[in-house]
Amino acid sequence: MSQYLPLLGLLIVGTLFASGSFLASSLLAPRKRPTEAKLAPYECGIVPEYEPPSRFPVRFYLVAMIFVIFDIEVVFLYPFAIVFRQLGLFGLVEIAVFTLTVFGSLLFLVREGALSWGPKVRLTEAMPSRTSASTIVRIGTDEQQVA
Repeated sequence: MSQYLPLLGLLIVGTLFASGSFLASSLLAPRKRPTEAKLAPYECGIVPEYEPPSRFPVRFYLVAMIFVIFDIEVVFLYPFAIVFRQLGLFGLVEIAVFTLTVFGSLLFLVREGALSWGPKVRLTEAMPSRTSASTIVRIGTDEQQVA
């Protein structure tokens, strides 16, 4: 039980620090709400002509998540590289399954276009080929007329 005493002490100190930070913030924070002038962007005395973009594009966050996924993969591969002889064939198969799963997710992300930063290309349906029957308006027929 004495082994867990430092852990319990650290937990108590962390809880006291977090609650003390919230208490100090509520006591020391200004009570007034900021005015429009204080919320307005200010740069070199020039009033902005247009509003700045309010958020980053979603692709920025996708690339950040992809980085985290592959960073975690490296964290799991490093211990395997240290003890790969002791794990034997079982460890090799397990790490191969793990690597193939992460590589499959990379292929999916590339296929979905998560790594392309350019504008999304949207294909539009082409017009049907024009023939003399589709361009000549026939008087007195019930055929559908194409303008």
